[in-house]
Amino acid sequence: MLTRNTFAYLNARVRSRRSQMVPEPFFQQALNQSFAEFVRMLSETVYGADLVGDTLADVDRAVANHLARTVHDLPTLVSGELRELVRLPLLRADLVNLKAILRGKAMGKTPEEIKAGLLGGTFKEPLLNAMLQAPDAASLAQLLQLPGHPLAKALRQAVAGSPDLLALEVALDREFFAACFEKAKRLRQPHVAAYFALEVDATNLATAFKLRALGVGEANLDGYFVPGGKHLSRVVFGRIAAGDLAAMDALGGTPLAPAASARTLGELERALRRILLDKAASGATDSLGGGLVLDYIQRKLWEASRIRLLARRAYFNLPADAVAKEVA
Repeated sequence: MLTRNTFAYLNARVRSRRSQMVPEPFFQQALNQSFAEFVRMLSETVYGADLVGDTLADVDRAVANHLARTVHDLPTLVSGELRELVRLPLLRADLVNLKAILRGKAMGKTPEEIKAGLLGGTFKEPLLNAMLQAPDAASLAQLLQLPGHPLAKALRQAVAGSPDLLALEVALDREFFAACFEKAKRLRQPHVAAYFALEVDATNLATAFKLRALGVGEANLDGYFVPGGKHLSRVVFGRIAAGDLAAMDALGGTPLAPAASARTLGELERALRRILLDKAASGATDSLGGGLVLDYIQRKLWEASRIRLLARRAYFNLPADAVAKEVA
């Protein structure tokens, strides 16, 4: 069983790494820089040690190598049940990446376009690149043969059932969150469990917006709702999915309240990202529990995602407005 003393060594390492994160002014200044200037600025941050060269591929490689040293190695610093706990947010990043790849392929995006928005999870770079090149979901399922990974079996089963893309994503969500709650409960980590419960609410809310856009209708919502959340009921989910945005008022007084005014999926996703980062940050004071490492991993993954987006804005000489909302 995990005790508060179990976290002392790991959290001491995490506190040291938190102090080296890229400061916020970097992201604001980088919005209007040329690619050459962006690379120069990045070389003066903690990513500079991994930056060899001045191409877009060099930036991606630096981000991947930096995450490997500062985030992906965290499970290797501990063992047993604590390692299981530290892996949870990284497995969550795998889920986000897998859904982004499936969605990107369905939209006809290139592997490079898809890769720009990916987070750092447990997938090694060769596997991730192979997944990006896979022609369809069935091919992805063949590639994802990782023993013990909660998404491997779920993807194979979902693909075998030939569901639509959204149903496939929800099937992956169900499998992942069921595994998360089981582990958090067994490891007696209430803050981690509460965070993932809010993730479930956020996932269901985003799914409701997608169903609304598809015009599915409340009568056809069976199987799209993921259990485990605390603040979005099945009834409110159904009303939103059916197009009744007045039901968003029910979010008032809950942690989801900042998303209540969203009327597009983009607005909703930005609001939910802020809500979840704030929820993770609320555990940062849990220096003798799992909240500190959860917050650190979430912030480092967000930091890396922002750097990749800014690199592409500069490389393709896009206007700052193209990514400003996504890196704010």
